[in-house]
Amino acid sequence: MPKEIERKFLVKDDSWRQLAKGSLYRQGYISSQGATVRIRIVGNQGYLTIKGPTINYSRSEFEYQIPLADAQEMLDTLCVRPLIEKTRYKINVGGLVWEVDDFAGANQGLILAEVELTDEAQQIELPQWIGEEVSGDLKYYNSYLVKHPFSEW
Repeated sequence: MPKEIERKFLVKDDSWRQLAKGSLYRQGYISSQGATVRIRIVGNQGYLTIKGPTINYSRSEFEYQIPLADAQEMLDTLCVRPLIEKTRYKINVGGLVWEVDDFAGANQGLILAEVELTDEAQQIELPQWIGEEVSGDLKYYNSYLVKHPFSEW
């Protein structure tokens, strides 16, 4: 079974911005009860992702490419509002790829960094721009931000 092992952190300064070029992400959620069902567009490609519940830092994850037109139609007609809009930056540090999400729209002002691991006990080197760890805090999940945008905190 495909598994995602991920840790998530707040970002404490802007020094990471010079390290990568970002890509625009637009995504929405059809369901976040038990399993999370997400539709995402990155560039000109659509994706359907189904994620199971998180236990520690891990959860099952199934992701499939879908036609762009189908993804757009699902975002427009099936997904809960507001959609998640963000620019994602991928930065290599210590042999790992850190993904920094700079949110827009209803979540403007929130910047999160996450890193995917091969094992929950894997040791990681934290970049100097990393702040507090929020891996276990559900309010930083994208599926939560749809229902409770950062602008309302």
